[in-house]
Amino acid sequence: MTQKNHSISRRNFIRATAAGATALAFAPLAACSPVDSGSTFGGVHIGVITYSWRSMPSTAQDIINYCKQGNITSLELMGPVAEEFAGLPPGPPIPPRKDGQTEEEEAAAAEAYLLARQEAAEKQKEWRTSCDFEKYKELKKMFDEAGIHIHTVKFSPANWSDEETDYAFKAAKVLGAGAVTNEIGDQACRRLGKFAEKHGMVAAYHNHSQPGEQPGFNFEDFLAHSPANKLNLDVGHYFGSTGKHPNELIEKLHDRIYSIHLKDKTAKNAEPSNTNRPWGEGDTPLADILGLIKKNKWPIYADIELEYKIPEGSDAQQEIIKCVEYCKNILV
Repeated sequence: MTQKNHSISRRNFIRATAAGATALAFAPLAACSPVDSGSTFGGVHIGVITYSWRSMPSTAQDIINYCKQGNITSLELMGPVAEEFAGLPPGPPIPPRKDGQTEEEEAAAAEAYLLARQEAAEKQKEWRTSCDFEKYKELKKMFDEAGIHIHTVKFSPANWSDEETDYAFKAAKVLGAGAVTNEIGDQACRRLGKFAEKHGMVAAYHNHSQPGEQPGFNFEDFLAHSPANKLNLDVGHYFGSTGKHPNELIEKLHDRIYSIHLKDKTAKNAEPSNTNRPWGEGDTPLADILGLIKKNKWPIYADIELEYKIPEGSDAQQEIIKCVEYCKNILV
């Protein structure tokens, strides 16, 4: 498969989007078709996983402000952002390492921290299982008023109790999401699909480099555990670890893919291999991937996951806006 649009070089991309990214931060997009709005281009929902702003203040209100500034209207929301707003009791801070500590003192500090984590986990479980969801309703209203759709919440509840897992799907539904995400794994896929079925939702699973590192890895084995199991396919990790064009997998499993994570990585056989790059400097066939979704009008959410090193003088928000513009240039 050829990637005609991936010939956008980093130099040309920066030159073409320098002014555009600034305008995008403060004004609605005007170059979209009538059916498109916000960060939907060519019918493809371009969003962001809120993990991308991890280097910046990331309260719920911060996220809303960043989205409004960048005209971003689609999100995968990290669970801690939602739970902090809703009032989840916090866990203990990680104790700082002190110079001159003896091995006994280090062991005692580690034991005290572990105990504090266990106590916090019990308080969090009690809070989750007695949640009345009013703060989640308030949070949804805030995002709705800003024109932002939360399509997924990453609670990662595979190791939670049954009661807490029910809470995760209920909270995500209150927020308007159709899916709860978790890292892919046999135990998680056997367990969470049943909860997704119960709540009329999707359990979506995110991959890292397992497809290229685990012999015999097969996405369909995980999906087979439940009709409610779908993929939160990371096309960058998949491409970088396997060297295979993601479109082959997307074409085959498109009806079992709920969302994808977008990033630009170097190829498996490149030097360095499987490495995050600023968009346009890597080898991931992003234009092919987005073009395939657009052509077939598949209802697959496409979310930017910012993982490359932020250039000096920039920040996550500026880089995310560049990535949104990159997708727009492909799709419009």
